[in-house]
Amino acid sequence: MKRSKLRIKSAMGHIETLINDPGESRCGLAFIAHPHPLHGGTMDNKVVLSLAQTCYEQGYVAVRPNFRGVGSSDGDYTGGIGETEDMLALIDFVRGHYAADLPIVLAGFSFGGYVQHRVAQQLPVRKLVLIGPAVNLYEFGNVPASTSVIHGINDEIVPHAEAQVWAQNQGIHFHTINDTGHFFHGKLAELKSAVLTACQL
Repeated sequence: MKRSKLRIKSAMGHIETLINDPGESRCGLAFIAHPHPLHGGTMDNKVVLSLAQTCYEQGYVAVRPNFRGVGSSDGDYTGGIGETEDMLALIDFVRGHYAADLPIVLAGFSFGGYVQHRVAQQLPVRKLVLIGPAVNLYEFGNVPASTSVIHGINDEIVPHAEAQVWAQNQGIHFHTINDTGHFFHGKLAELKSAVLTACQL
């Protein structure tokens, strides 16, 4: 396993990025986006770490950046617009270092789900995994048919019912985790299992 911490260039500066590469057995590239930068969201968020670990264990190169203004990433929060541009630049950079036919998986938690759904509108992806996507706080557009949503039944930030209605309107898979809120306290093992089974990584 190779673990690299890089500062990757984007239009506004450099994005701090952590890459875990399983080596020659790799089967794809997984890009994981963290929750809201102005509310403590970072690449080290426990849900983001769980997503990265799950993807890595399935043979994906797990890539998780810090958004603008977080950690040693340059710039300032832009509400998802600049963050999308940075993610696209990051994907372009990483893809340039691997075989061109490796499929892409996008995963995002909360605000990170909003960013990743925007990214998925601009490039083909095998899978889009949205964990507690903030559909009540941001204007979500269409997502690929291969999208899966995983949501806590007691989510105190993004009401479960709103997320479920949005997913139904999109015609995509929706998976509920019981007895947990937005941050999946005490339910990370169940979250990882849900990512594996519902998303078929």
